[in-house]
Amino acid sequence: MSEKPGKLGISFSFGAAGGEGGTSKLESSIGELGPSIAEAVEWVKKNASRDESGFGWYNLPDKDPSDVLKAAEWLRGYDSIIHVGIGGSALGNLMLHQALLPFYFNERPAGGAPRFYLADNPDPEKARAIWQRVKGSRAALVGVSKSGATAETMSQFLWFRSKMAAESGGSVDGDALVITDPKGGVFRSFANDTKCRSLEIPPSVGGRYSVLTPCGLVTASALGADIKALLKGAADMRDFLASAAGVEANPALFLAATHLFHERGGRPMTVLMPYANRLETFAEWFAQLWGESVGKEGLGTTPVRALGAIDQHSQVQLYTAGPDDKLYTLINVRNRAEEIELSTVSDSSLESLSYLSGRKLGVMLGFEAQSTAAALVKAGRPVVWIELDKIDAHTVGALVFFYEYVTAITGRLLGINPFDQPGVEQGKRYTYGLMGRDGFGKDAGEAGQYFERIKKLGVTA
Repeated sequence: MSEKPGKLGISFSFGAAGGEGGTSKLESSIGELGPSIAEAVEWVKKNASRDESGFGWYNLPDKDPSDVLKAAEWLRGYDSIIHVGIGGSALGNLMLHQALLPFYFNERPAGGAPRFYLADNPDPEKARAIWQRVKGSRAALVGVSKSGATAETMSQFLWFRSKMAAESGGSVDGDALVITDPKGGVFRSFANDTKCRSLEIPPSVGGRYSVLTPCGLVTASALGADIKALLKGAADMRDFLASAAGVEANPALFLAATHLFHERGGRPMTVLMPYANRLETFAEWFAQLWGESVGKEGLGTTPVRALGAIDQHSQVQLYTAGPDDKLYTLINVRNRAEEIELSTVSDSSLESLSYLSGRKLGVMLGFEAQSTAAALVKAGRPVVWIELDKIDAHTVGALVFFYEYVTAITGRLLGINPFDQPGVEQGKRYTYGLMGRDGFGKDAGEAGQYFERIKKLGVTA
């Protein structure tokens, strides 16, 4: 299957391992999946129209961003933003910032957009380093947790709030914004009690699908991203997928079926490898979306993050000559926002590099993407090729929705729920117990017993 770039500026091509024989097997398998795919599409549409739990991401492109834009304008009055969140409450921010903001945006001259600091992993060294950079300046504290019970987020929110209060000598709740459930949870109670600013995460949207809610939008907007264009791109992709009749015309359905084909065929890993630094964290965001959504009941494929051309020098040896257990998706960019033309090589000692004279750096990166794809195909590996006309807010919004849709459909085809995360919840319960939270004593004991099994064999150096 191959798509020429249309209004969305994105093209998709699919190649199966083993040449024409592999392609016919893939096409035959997808043909057999036709009824299951049609049912999965109706499952998404029906539940999204009812705004059922887990399906709210489908309707996010239609949400009015006025409250987000208002909060973003308020945040622009600060010197710094401390954003506290983890998982879906953090990766979406990093992904949007890297894709849509200037590189090294925190180094912009003072007086422009606020500097941004993300407190995600509860590493005390990082938390203190953030505080050292913001203390003495006007800092806004943004806490993101749907439940308000996430230990990693709440512990750091409390610490930064206490440091800010000690420095100011009074309440700093006027400098706080919480993004949480509209009705329940600790953060909602906190917002009601303190009257601090708050924005809502729709109850029907899960954390890893929440990048197009205030979780991801408000700081991106505050720092200069065009979130209206982002939402428009997501809406346009949704409309395209809804109108593309049949698997052959719908790249999201084709990709979901391709993942299932290779999962069943003994390829339990999927590599996402963009050839653009702006999309490096997009691969990280995808890894959470995919891993938490489809990895259940002994099923699913493991997401692997890579970046071209860097990982040509660290991973492609394994990809081409190691075990044939991966599906590869490469993302190339046709028109890069910046280009560098190389000067003429005149030194005799550098004569062997004269082939680079007058060539463009971005063009070379594109050729490297093509070369990796060709090397993988030569080695008999399956490759999905996605090409973006450019990277901008509209295209990124379209790509976000595309992968959310692919993930939901793939989960349905696997017969699992792509919107829960029971494995994550078990780890949370153990952490609550070990930290002494009431009602989780049994979990603390169980965690200790299982951990002791790891320590039975060991060596101390």
